[in-house]
Amino acid sequence: MQVVIVGAGAAGLMAAGAAVRAGCRVTVLEHMPEPAKKILVTGKGRCNLTNNCDNEEFLRNVRTNPRFLYSCLRAFGTADAMAFFEDLGVPLKTERGRRVFPESDKASEVRYALLRWAEGAKLVRAEARELLLEDGRCTGVRADTGDFAADAVLIATGGVSYPATGSTGDGYKLAAQAGHTIVDPVPSLVSLVEAGGLCRQMTGLSLRNVELSLLEDGKEIFRERGEMLFTHFGISGPLTLSASAHIRDMRAHKYEASIDLKPALDEAALYKRITGDFAKLANKDAVNALDLLLPAKMRPVACERWGVPADRKANQITREEKQALVKLLKDWRVPIRSRGDLEHAVITSGGVDVRQVNPRTMESRLCPGLYFAGEVLDVDAYTGGYNLQIAWSTAQAAARALAEQAGA
Repeated sequence: MQVVIVGAGAAGLMAAGAAVRAGCRVTVLEHMPEPAKKILVTGKGRCNLTNNCDNEEFLRNVRTNPRFLYSCLRAFGTADAMAFFEDLGVPLKTERGRRVFPESDKASEVRYALLRWAEGAKLVRAEARELLLEDGRCTGVRADTGDFAADAVLIATGGVSYPATGSTGDGYKLAAQAGHTIVDPVPSLVSLVEAGGLCRQMTGLSLRNVELSLLEDGKEIFRERGEMLFTHFGISGPLTLSASAHIRDMRAHKYEASIDLKPALDEAALYKRITGDFAKLANKDAVNALDLLLPAKMRPVACERWGVPADRKANQITREEKQALVKLLKDWRVPIRSRGDLEHAVITSGGVDVRQVNPRTMESRLCPGLYFAGEVLDVDAYTGGYNLQIAWSTAQAAARALAEQAGA
């Protein structure tokens, strides 16, 4: 059985190796000079390749169309993925939030393991231009280098996030040619752009052990503790990426981030802490009286938002002003203007409508012989290794279906 896979990323290489082991003749078309480049930038170059949780917990973290994944996740779940990579010589470790990484903290190890796994498939540098269709069936791919005939075609091109790594949305065009509906892709797991310029003054400042809430029209829709980052345009980092996945139509709703800078202290304990700090720094100006509370980059901005003159002595600060500081530190607001752009989004939300895809086999319900795997599908999850697991599970499901056909 001749199989053509479009895309040599996470899903494409996973499916390629499995299909080769099932006895298929596999050709992988990749338009980038190097395969699997996006893996190198996942998890800040460390590759958070799955999450060490059970299926029930996993599906709770799938944001879009979780029911579609029931079958493929049961067949190849997180434990299977972990065993798979360890069998390929990639020792793993589990960190906070059950996130799974290579022990080496090197995404390149995951990439090399996948390339070894896919040995036996023919990797061709070519850009897929259109599907070859005959009597309603997919019979191959027309590329810029010529035609590639096939008994089955698997589209594993990713979404449109990080286009520099090769995700340019080509898979959507191929799917649409076969009659598939494409849910409009939008950036997900992305930095957030503030309405204003205060974050710019703190560019590069990373905060740990803070609690970030996302408010939609004043109502809290997300809360989590962890790490975040101020940038020249707004906020980023793991907490922000997770929060961004909860944003809906920004034209219809108002969004704000609320940061609790001292989540381990309630308001009474924080007031006591501030009072003690100011007693120690009694003769310091107000801005310098924050030395024990906040990082250096944040102090001038905090003093400005607090509304106390920067040269006011710490021993002159009133009870009401200390209470105002408590409120500020427990509820530091960042009004959100927009999501970051697709070029810097971790994943794309949207893609091939899964109602038109068989969830057990990943085969098109509209065009026999056409399969899908990975981010090209309209399935996405929160940050934490879930999205790469979706790539592994859907790719394995497609490969099993191809193996069944090959053995028929």
